[in-house]
Amino acid sequence: MLQNNIEMDLKMRVIEGSTTQTELAEKLGVSIAYVNRITKGREHIVNKTFVRIMDELGYDIELTYVKKNE
Repeated sequence: MLQNNIEMDLKMRVIEGSTTQTELAEKLGVSIAYVNRITKGREHIVNKTFVRIMDELGYDIELTYVKKNE
């Protein structure tokens, strides 16, 4: 089972970084619509099959975010 709400985590990191979805999309080379779908949870970053496989093997998935020292 996936322990994180990745979409919410991403949305919060965008807000904390004072970055707009437009700026993020441009930096990543993807469309603004794609970034929007991810932050709204309509597009899944983590593959459902991967989550099912790890669950079947007896693992929970937890992601940790660590701010880079720039």
